[in-house]
Amino acid sequence: MSAATDARQAGQRVEEVLDRLAATGEREVCAAAEELVRVLMDFYGAGLARIVERLGADAVSGLLDDELVASLLALHDLHPEDVHTRIARALDTVRDPRRPLELLGFDEAAGTLRLRLPASGGCGCGSTDDTARQAVEDALACFAPEVTAVELEPAAPPPPALLQIGTRPQAPARVS
Repeated sequence: MSAATDARQAGQRVEEVLDRLAATGEREVCAAAEELVRVLMDFYGAGLARIVERLGADAVSGLLDDELVASLLALHDLHPEDVHTRIARALDTVRDPRRPLELLGFDEAAGTLRLRLPASGGCGCGSTDDTARQAVEDALACFAPEVTAVELEPAAPPPPALLQIGTRPQAPARVS
């Protein structure tokens, strides 16, 4: 199991536990659990900030390819790269030379990343696009959690082939 999956699963598990507590209807218990998560996040974030500070930028830059480290740095707003650089880094981890992704833009206010994925040339069922979307979302969760939605635009259809129309060679005249 990858670090990306582990980090995502841990986040989902925390959400599930908080949702279960909220479902009990006990507001004080739910509020205490949410406060506990915030306090632990602040505590670990402060410790990570101190590690980053003491290691220095050069040492930290050597760790940025590690998905788990990158996700923790981004989560605690300690990642030294800007969001656009981190998006590019995430996309680099899922690039398929046979189907290159085209970055159309990132709306920082909405957290929406727009991509174009070339036509798969497959069965047309969309499962390949779903697989590509999931891979992109997993990578972005690690490197750029600011991206909250991914929009895949369909590939532009290829231009129609030119039909070459010429004149038919004339047949020699028949002599009867």
